[in-house]
Amino acid sequence: MARIAVIGAGMGAMAAAARLAVAGHRVAVYERTETYGGAVRRFERDGFSFDTGPGLLTVPAVYRDLFIKTGKEPLEDLVELVQVDPSSRHVFADGTEVSLPNASRAGVVTALDEALGGGAGQRWGDFLIRAREAWDRTRRPLLEEPLWPNWSVLAEQEPYPAVPHKKLLRTRRASALAEIGAWELRDDRLTALLESHALAYGLHPRSAPAGAAVLPYMEHAFGTWYVRGGIRELARAVYERCLARKVEFVFGAEVTRVLEKDGRAAGVELADGTVVDADHVVADVDPAGLRALTDRPLDRDGDVRADPESPRPVRLTLLLALRGPREAGAAHRTVVHAPDREAELDFLASPGGDEPRCPTVTVLRPDDPALWPDGEHESAVVSAVLSSEAGWGEESTVGRYTDFLLKAAESAVPGLRERLLWHEVRTPGDTEGETGARSGAAPAPSLAAGGGRFLHPANTTRLPGLYRVGGWSHPGGGLPHAGMSGALVAGLIVEGPQFRGSQ
Repeated sequence: MARIAVIGAGMGAMAAAARLAVAGHRVAVYERTETYGGAVRRFERDGFSFDTGPGLLTVPAVYRDLFIKTGKEPLEDLVELVQVDPSSRHVFADGTEVSLPNASRAGVVTALDEALGGGAGQRWGDFLIRAREAWDRTRRPLLEEPLWPNWSVLAEQEPYPAVPHKKLLRTRRASALAEIGAWELRDDRLTALLESHALAYGLHPRSAPAGAAVLPYMEHAFGTWYVRGGIRELARAVYERCLARKVEFVFGAEVTRVLEKDGRAAGVELADGTVVDADHVVADVDPAGLRALTDRPLDRDGDVRADPESPRPVRLTLLLALRGPREAGAAHRTVVHAPDREAELDFLASPGGDEPRCPTVTVLRPDDPALWPDGEHESAVVSAVLSSEAGWGEESTVGRYTDFLLKAAESAVPGLRERLLWHEVRTPGDTEGETGARSGAAPAPSLAAGGGRFLHPANTTRLPGLYRVGGWSHPGGGLPHAGMSGALVAGLIVEGPQFRGSQ
């Protein structure tokens, strides 16, 4: 039985802790805040409740597997999973609207043809087939296996297939997501639909590799799910599973140093001077934070290197308390696309230049009475992923973007201004305080191609006995990816470096 110290109580960290405890190890989690869940938090006021992190779940099989492997009670016995339908409603810059069915290619094709015309649905359906090919090529190495030692193969090869062009008598391979929109979708609204999946993770469509097509495919293939009571209920279930497996949690315990002995990780030191010995240390910490804990390079020669100083996208979130009931047939999720796509992309590329531009905005309106004080009220969450360099310490910047988000939300919530009781602004600084991530940054899932710039550091490090887990490590950000990072780290500790992932 090994002693394992886990730094942080995020979703990836807890997923690893539960699996390691079931394998017979003694696991203790040290969390600097007073609660679990990392970015999966809840805000409550006046009888209203809000998810302040992820609001929807894709690939629930990752968490079903976690609960199967760590106990007798399956996930569905502990939380109520609801498949959201429609999966999303989209409001485009020209005023066109479309609601897309959940996990139905034929339904999506029909909806797009009816709303956009001109064979738009068929072009999107053909794109999904190509996106599936990219998914099939990268699913195991990018989600289910530890990062390959020869990861450069992933960095160099674009998994998205080349597309034949009859008139040109040749094929053409998109190298960036934006090129898929321009060459294959050939409709500004379809392009906006495609790019919204990348923008939601802070990926710039002009630089994100074409393999980012797997993001809309994952949602299409595995559905979009909501956890009754909010995604925070999923974090609660994972936390309680850890407790049932005798994982120890120490809250209010900030780790200030990873200890070394004989050339390997040997424990952690806390802010109050407490020293905890351990045989393995698992860190759910962003790159800059982990470097500060070790004060040494952690990547082996030739490994993926995440630049801890590079700017990363952040999320601005508004929590809306609304008077009046939710209207019948309201969509759970509405994506309000930027009124000027090119201007939005230009500003994201150079945030210090022109005046800020209204971004693509997501509005979540769960049909869940558990989130409201009574049937005469409703709660909603409005968010956008933006540049960390926009100057979030300035009240004027926060105010300007708050106005952008509220104006966009009016397209999703009828009579919003008259119904608004109050709103709470969640800035990147709030996220930084809760998660410890520098500037409140949000990690994106790992992607192939792009010269390796969209991969995350391996779960193992140059310091034996120290492992990375969570969204800042392979396989990257997002709830399913965080859960898989926990499975990968547990496998590497239990089975050793020969572990190659689930079969």
